[in-house]
Amino acid sequence: MTEISNQIPHKKIGVAVIYNETGKILIDKRLEKGLLGGLWEFPGGKIEANETVESCIKREIIEEIGIEIEVEEHLISIEHTYSHFKVTLIVHYCRYLGGEPQPIECQEIRWVTLDEIETFPFPKANTQIIEVLKKNKRV
Repeated sequence: MTEISNQIPHKKIGVAVIYNETGKILIDKRLEKGLLGGLWEFPGGKIEANETVESCIKREIIEEIGIEIEVEEHLISIEHTYSHFKVTLIVHYCRYLGGEPQPIECQEIRWVTLDEIETFPFPKANTQIIEVLKKNKRV
């Protein structure tokens, strides 16, 4: 008798908390179509095979938003299980270096303060990032 695997897909995601010289943080609104559509998030994406978290974050930010960043220290790693998949979010502070942010693979982009961030709907896994940012008060 063969055992049926009920393993759900597991994605490892590099996530950027990008701050600018005024201390604001960049967030983007997910496209309406697709998973968690219309919610706000910290930008980032899936880590490819043989790719470091840092190079993934840099690549994703150029592809999705079109700006240059410097990946800095690790902030938090979060394991979260949704109904159809599991994610590990590996979050790093990132410093904005240049370029004009563009909504290439998202609906909208905003620079917000930590106080304003609460007014934007985020996926469940992202709320832990916001809590840690508020505790650390780095930006």
